[in-house]
Amino acid sequence: MAGTRLETAAGHNGPMSRRKPRPKPAPAAPAVRPEGPCPCGLPAPYAECCGRFHAGDAKAPTAERLMRSRYSAFVTRDEPYLLRTWSPATRPHAVDFDPDTRWEGLEVLDTTDGTLFHTTGTVTFTARYTHRGEPGALRERSRFEKADGGWLYVDGTFD
Repeated sequence: MAGTRLETAAGHNGPMSRRKPRPKPAPAAPAVRPEGPCPCGLPAPYAECCGRFHAGDAKAPTAERLMRSRYSAFVTRDEPYLLRTWSPATRPHAVDFDPDTRWEGLEVLDTTDGTLFHTTGTVTFTARYTHRGEPGALRERSRFEKADGGWLYVDGTFD
């Protein structure tokens, strides 16, 4: 019958030629050693600072510590940690890491609430980066909420 012939997948059009795109390989994460400095900028080795949160051995006790640990997770490209510390109401299905971006440093500018005694908090910070060799900075005011005894990232606004 004319017009109903299925074409092969060898370069012809038709239902058999539809190929699913191959997933992009995950970008290589920068090496952060357990005994090395923590990317978040606090004066403790990674394993004793944000590494214990990433490993699931502890929960960040404040909104600021969660924000710092999430920054470190962006540095190390720890998608599972970022997703599990993201509020279900705003959480994406995946984190899109740009392989051409390298996070270079974090400066916390301000915090509001977000302590052991609060259920919400904000953290304003500047994260420095290079993208394809060009320096840049991202300034964000992030909102956090406490749920089931742990802090979660809700969303942020950028300056």
